[in-house]
Amino acid sequence: MSEEATTGFRPPPDQRAGERRLTDREKVIRAFLRGDRLVSIPAKPSKRDMLLPVILDRCFPEDRDYEEKEVNMRLALLHPDVAALRRYLVDGRLMVRDAGIYRRTRPIEDSPTG
Repeated sequence: MSEEATTGFRPPPDQRAGERRLTDREKVIRAFLRGDRLVSIPAKPSKRDMLLPVILDRCFPEDRDYEEKEVNMRLALLHPDVAALRRYLVDGRLMVRDAGIYRRTRPIEDSPTG
C-alpha cells in the first residue's frame, strides 16, 4: 500500500517512486509548444534561449542552405511571427544569414524533447 493511501500524505514530486523532476528546458518546451505549434514566443530571453535550439532542430533538420522564402515557410508552420523567430535564430547565432541565404551554425541535437 502506498504512503498516500496509508497516511493521506503525498510525498513531494521529487520523492515519488518512479517519477523524476522535469528539467527547466523540458518545462519551457512543455509550456510553449503544443504539438507542432509554438503557442507564443517567450518574452524572457532565458526561456527563449532554451526553446530556440528546439525550433532550429524542428524547422531546419538538415545542415544546408535555406533561402529566406523557405525559412519563412518552415517557421510559419510553427508560429505566424516568422520575422521575430528568424531574427532570434540569427541574433542567437543559431543560424547565419548572408544575402538572403540562411544556414545552421550548430549541429543537430540528439534530444528526445527536441
